[in-house]
Amino acid sequence: MASAPILEVDPQFPQPRIVEKAAKVLEDGGLIAYPTDTYYGIGCDLLSRKAIDRIYGVKGRDRKKPLAFLCPDLSDVSKYAIVSKFAYRTMKQLTPGPFTFVLVATKLVPDMMQTKQRQVGIRVPQAPLMLAIASKLGRPIVTTSATDQDGQVLIDAKDIKEQLGSRLDLILDGGVQPNEPSTVVSLIDDQIEVLRQGKGIIVV
Repeated sequence: MASAPILEVDPQFPQPRIVEKAAKVLEDGGLIAYPTDTYYGIGCDLLSRKAIDRIYGVKGRDRKKPLAFLCPDLSDVSKYAIVSKFAYRTMKQLTPGPFTFVLVATKLVPDMMQTKQRQVGIRVPQAPLMLAIASKLGRPIVTTSATDQDGQVLIDAKDIKEQLGSRLDLILDGGVQPNEPSTVVSLIDDQIEVLRQGKGIIVV
């Protein structure tokens, strides 16, 4: 299988033609790799079950472990999760930023993206490139870290091409990206619970 093309992109001021190209690949059910504010990610359209299944295959990930997805704006989150006033106020203070929020899913979210408790992880990243692509697509983007077969995070687009290129459809090269995972925060039952401490710091 041919290796995915690689395009250089400015993560802070992304070129419109590249944003459009990436959104089209996602719309067609493809997988893309891209820099975010925390790591290089691999993503697909939230509403493409086949593409989500492909990501699980690329990652070698247990399908009982749901993936997170990113929304272009806080106002979009309430379409895909039940957002209380408390959760909204908390997210408003912390977005955009390096946080993944755990909330109860709405019916718009595919079952394979939810836990048994119908919970989902949602990000609004501080990443102009990904916010632009998600806005252009008009739907959230499923996102997970780009890793090799041993689970090591890949921090350079050229390594991603070498390791995963044959299983992706497009790679966006934004230079070397340090591996700094997001902080995972549960907002279930209007309680702030840090499930994984990462790049984002919460001052309660």
